[in-house]
Amino acid sequence: MGVPSDEVVQIRLADADGDPAVVTVSCPDKTGLGCDLCRVVLLFGLSVVKGDMSTDGRWCYIVLWVLPRQGRRRGPVQWDLLKDRLLQLCPVAAPFGFDAACLAAAGLQDAAPPAPQLFLLKLRCFDRMGLLHDVTRVLCELEFTIRRVKVSTTPDGSVLDLFFITDARELLHTKSRREEAYDKLESVLGDSLTSREIDPAPEDMLPRLQACASLTPAIMEQMFNMDLVEEQYISTRGDNNISVTVDNSLSSVHTLIQIQCGDHKGLLYDIMRTVKDCNIQMGRRSLTSKGRDHCVVA
Repeated sequence: MGVPSDEVVQIRLADADGDPAVVTVSCPDKTGLGCDLCRVVLLFGLSVVKGDMSTDGRWCYIVLWVLPRQGRRRGPVQWDLLKDRLLQLCPVAAPFGFDAACLAAAGLQDAAPPAPQLFLLKLRCFDRMGLLHDVTRVLCELEFTIRRVKVSTTPDGSVLDLFFITDARELLHTKSRREEAYDKLESVLGDSLTSREIDPAPEDMLPRLQACASLTPAIMEQMFNMDLVEEQYISTRGDNNISVTVDNSLSSVHTLIQIQCGDHKGLLYDIMRTVKDCNIQMGRRSLTSKGRDHCVVA
């Protein structure tokens, strides 16, 4: 899995062309950390070909083997910038002799991380083919997470797009960050853009968008019933089969979920995002990819 180190994030570049680089993260654990790390790796044009993640509930150790995606049109991977972005996502370790619970009880640290601030991006422009695709690509490159989109088009060809977004860097409240977003949108949309505006969204919007994070007791009972061992096979077009196995018989406090399917771009992130949205914390994760033919996540 790698050699333990005092560094929170380490990146070991490939020894030869075609070999994966190794990204190692060792830091305090939090719900959704794996999802956030995978999102950043994906944004830098990398694919996770193998992964191993373990945690004791307080500290986690994550190793990702990554390769540039095939057909990637960008320049060389900015490894130093990737390391900085990953480092920003990692929780700060508590001083020696203290843990996060002690600091929270003393009022020195929040017991739970605050919810991300939600912003509303309003775009008014003339409609054209590929407009929505170009906007979402820019927002993705800016490390914005799109929570909801509302699109309206008038008969005269004008468009009003509303994007409810959160910022992975948590800097969208600053003028410089908003100006960065405006500049990139203007460079892509050009003369078709008539106005753009980013404002804080109404406070009651974020709880609505996070409704999936609160599961009802009935759903919890169905998901974590100790007697439940469920395996479901879903046939898709072609020869690819998806197998999802949920096993509660191995431990009284853990559930084993194993997924076997064809690999595709962002697969690990999609899985981790679903787990994070359901407020489920993973104790150990492993991923093995064999090209686009087969992928196993457990």
